[in-house]
Amino acid sequence: MSKFIIQVNGSVYGSSASFRALNFCQSVLANGHHIITVFFYQDGVTNSNALTCPASDEIDMHTQWQAFALQHQVPLTNCVSAALRRGVLSKQESLENGKDHWNSDEAFAMGGLGELVVGIEKADRLVSF
Repeated sequence: MSKFIIQVNGSVYGSSASFRALNFCQSVLANGHHIITVFFYQDGVTNSNALTCPASDEIDMHTQWQAFALQHQVPLTNCVSAALRRGVLSKQESLENGKDHWNSDEAFAMGGLGELVVGIEKADRLVSF
């Protein structure tokens, strides 16, 4: 059994990175492996934006990631610096930055690159999308 860190760099829409990452995560678990965390970096942090409203005939990647994390108890971690630069804020970040609103779902925890590095030390594989 291998331990994975999955890094998602692609935006929630506009690239297939998020979709491919989620399918890969499901395959990893189906084959008996473990995912330490899914780390959203660069434009990947847009996957946590609870305000995305895809068309009814499109896959709702935000909801898909939430369901995946809940079903499999896999942590979802946003790079806080990348998120703030892209206007993706958790409730805590909105308070700390004097903003009235937030748009990152609670299923996505804010973290830093240090957490990614610590996770990589524990993982057998880092796979980036």
